Amino acid sequence: MPESPPLAGHRRLHRRRPVRWLLSVLRGAPVTVAFVAVFWIMGLLTSSIVSGPALRWRADVAATAQSLPNHWWTPLTAAFWARDLLGYVVGTVLVLLACIPLERQLGSRKFALAAVVTQIAGLVAAAGFWAGTRALTGNWAREVGGTFFLGPSAFICGTALAATASMGTLWRRRIRLGLFGLLILLALYNGGFADLARLGAGAAGALLGPILLGRRPRLVRPVSSRHEGRILVALLVAVSAVGPVVAGLAPHAVGPLSVLRFLFTDIRPVDPQTLQNVCAVPAQHRDCEAAHLQLRAGAGAIFMAIVPSFLLLLLSEGLRRGRRFAWAGVLVVQAALSLLALITLVGVLLAAGPDTVAGELVDASQPGHSTQPLALVVPLLVPVMIFGVVLACRRLFPVAAPPGTYTRLALQVLALAGVLGVIYVAAGLVLAADFTPVPGLADLVADVPDRFLPLGFTVDVPPAFFPESTLAVLLYEGVGIVFWAITGVLVLKSFVRPTHPRHGDDKDKALAILTSQEGSSISWMTTWTGNAYWFSRTGQSFIAYRVIAGIALTAGGPVGPKNLIPAVVEEFYGYCRSNGWTPCFYSVTAEVRDAASGLGWDSVQVAQETVLPLDTLSFKGKRFQDIRTALNNAAKAGIHAEWIRYPTAGLGIQTQILAISEEWVADRKMPEMGFTLGGLDELNDPEVRCLLAIDAHQQVHAVTSWLPVYRNGLIVGWTLDFMRRRSTGFRPAIEFLIASAATSLKDENCEFISLSGAPLARVSPTLHPDGTPERPPATAGLDRLLDRLGSALEPVYGFRSLLAFKSKFHPRYVPLYMVYPDSAALPGIANALTRAYLPDLSLGEGFRLLRSILSERVGTVGHPGRRPQ
Repeated sequence: MPESPPLAGHRRLHRRRPVRWLLSVLRGAPVTVAFVAVFWIMGLLTSSIVSGPALRWRADVAATAQSLPNHWWTPLTAAFWARDLLGYVVGTVLVLLACIPLERQLGSRKFALAAVVTQIAGLVAAAGFWAGTRALTGNWAREVGGTFFLGPSAFICGTALAATASMGTLWRRRIRLGLFGLLILLALYNGGFADLARLGAGAAGALLGPILLGRRPRLVRPVSSRHEGRILVALLVAVSAVGPVVAGLAPHAVGPLSVLRFLFTDIRPVDPQTLQNVCAVPAQHRDCEAAHLQLRAGAGAIFMAIVPSFLLLLLSEGLRRGRRFAWAGVLVVQAALSLLALITLVGVLLAAGPDTVAGELVDASQPGHSTQPLALVVPLLVPVMIFGVVLACRRLFPVAAPPGTYTRLALQVLALAGVLGVIYVAAGLVLAADFTPVPGLADLVADVPDRFLPLGFTVDVPPAFFPESTLAVLLYEGVGIVFWAITGVLVLKSFVRPTHPRHGDDKDKALAILTSQEGSSISWMTTWTGNAYWFSRTGQSFIAYRVIAGIALTAGGPVGPKNLIPAVVEEFYGYCRSNGWTPCFYSVTAEVRDAASGLGWDSVQVAQETVLPLDTLSFKGKRFQDIRTALNNAAKAGIHAEWIRYPTAGLGIQTQILAISEEWVADRKMPEMGFTLGGLDELNDPEVRCLLAIDAHQQVHAVTSWLPVYRNGLIVGWTLDFMRRRSTGFRPAIEFLIASAATSLKDENCEFISLSGAPLARVSPTLHPDGTPERPPATAGLDRLLDRLGSALEPVYGFRSLLAFKSKFHPRYVPLYMVYPDSAALPGIANALTRAYLPDLSLGEGFRLLRSILSERVGTVGHPGRRPQ
């Protein structure tokens, strides 16, 4: 039956849609299309498609370290040719995949300018670096000077990094970190002229990007959250593991750190001439057989050679997750490599022979055995430096696995080794004729440990026998591969095991009191990492605290029966005095302040909590107009509020929350605060509830977290803690979430919600019943100092703007105090508070903060520009 015309037309239209879409994409990137066309036309016209430019005129188009100044045009012309057909294909694919979206983002003019500038700047910078360092780098400079650069990879890197200037903070940092990490890895380990050119182009692009957008480039230390700090350390460890493997597998790796391939991997390519020379000497038959084995072994031997790198990659995943076991494991591996580096360096200094690893290092660094030990010192110190960095970052990795995890892991690994060892011996006896010489039972048993050891630990010990057949090779190599592969899976599983419950005896006891007695609205913060616990003699009350420089700083007041507060405060004071500490009750209510004042202590208001009683809450009337507008606009935009628990949320939701949090932290000028201000780590608690603003496409626009408030075994309220919004999302999302939480929790018969306290901020002084300000003359000067500090920190952390934001809900204001026994301890208390809130504060950031406080301007009070993110 003939097809109807309408249906035929519909199918033709359907076939045309991909073509039209492709044409529209290409029309949006004319510079990229033009480059690809010229790229292939020049290759065809010069017969360079198959094997690159002819040798007789390659110097006129290819860029080298010696091109300048005689061939000054080559930094630009080098982009229009490739080395061979594979280079043309790969270059074209990279240009189309990367440059089309980059051109559409930057615009054709800015993209063309960025491509030209970064291409030229990258190659000029590489040539300049070579010229400036060749007197110091010896063999590396000679190797680089003999290579040339062709292809578009330099300007691709440059324009990509230039385009990051127009991206959001989080993606800008992610792309720059990933791309620069790759470029630096290639430059340090592979070390060719092309690697230097790409790195130079990338650096030029990062500086050029802000200029194209009309801004000045800024070279400032990026602020990182604890989570991002873990990622940075994990990336450093991963790069240190992958780099030597890249150098070992690359045929002509000459980078400054390329000698580390002998330390990490011991990959030693054997060329036929060397093999022939070794096998020509009868006394070296063992070395000859070992060389034959290495030639036959292939991927199996390579894997066993890179076991240290494999372990470091596994452990870097644990570092990313904050695992303490991974932190300790990296220290052990790096300590072992540091010791091996020391032994190797001593061997070099003692003029080790050519048949040792040290001799290989001498040969790799200076041909002709012209030993220059100083050229090896810096590369071989890399494991030591990484050991120091990881050790210094101990606080970033507090996450412990559930009890018994690693005891069970050790037993599993030992059992696996035993089973594989038995299989190796049994199968070896069956295949004994396929080995040379034929091994006996004792030989196979003695060889079992070598099957599990990295190649670098056994390479200088000649094997007792060699496999000849395919089955024998598979057995000989497969045992180690299977062992380390399964071990890797077991280690990864230990990293992803949930860490709850992980409370010790003290935390279990504190949780029992917290959930059965009564505390304040911030008492759940006592369960956070970093707190120690003191229990009263009655066992009915506890105080969470941390000792910093002799100051016992509490996280809120006592948790327990209200009528015992005065006795508990006095008892805790005696406990601190017996330990030589000065107690400081921080962020406590008036009941604790009054109990301490009976002991002659001083107090000062440090925050103002905002509380919404739910029994009378109704968002009606003119004063709640903004709240109703947020609710109505959310409904129109298809955004709804959804309760979740972060540990059990889907991966997509967790990833979005992580991205929102990292974007917020990356936008700050100072590090993320802790102590009584929760971050992403504090969300990972099954008792904490999260409320999301989420649309029909499952995109999370904002997230808030809520901490439970217990009284006599029941949850009577919830406290707002974590509060962050996507920068490009629904703008009044936080107002919408707080209003939605209040309505939802009211339906659950909760008594109140607390919007938590805003440190160093207050709406007005607290008044006595007679109407006079509650500000004792003894602390008036301290009050003024705190007001000044809050004003100075306002542009950075926006506490006063946060309190002003919360005021639109018309809450009840509850003052929170800091209570201390002696004014002479105030400098020490200030130091303890700074270190509690900003444990990762660097020296430079500390000076910037101090300068901000000392140079406070009048206009910073009530800064209107900061809203919750």
